[in-house]
Amino acid sequence: MGVVSGLVLFAIIWFMTFFVALPIRVQTQGDLKDVVPGTHAGAPEHHHLKKKALWTTFVAVILWCIIAGIILSGWISVDDIERWLHPVATSGTSG
Repeated sequence: MGVVSGLVLFAIIWFMTFFVALPIRVQTQGDLKDVVPGTHAGAPEHHHLKKKALWTTFVAVILWCIIAGIILSGWISVDDIERWLHPVATSGTSG
């Protein structure tokens, strides 16, 4: 895996983790009973984005290390994935 591939893998893992973390512990205006006129009650009041970005980075680094280690070790290769997606029939009959 090259440097660019590693960075792309990290970016994908980071954004997927961030999108999972976004709805966690969000307090909406409706929850706090303080809806600003002209806004939706589901609009976030306290979103904690800085904390979520830091936690996302921490988790993404751990996941990236695990996934990059699997890729670099050759434990699972592209050929393995191809065999899982398109198994060859081995029933012994032809035709």
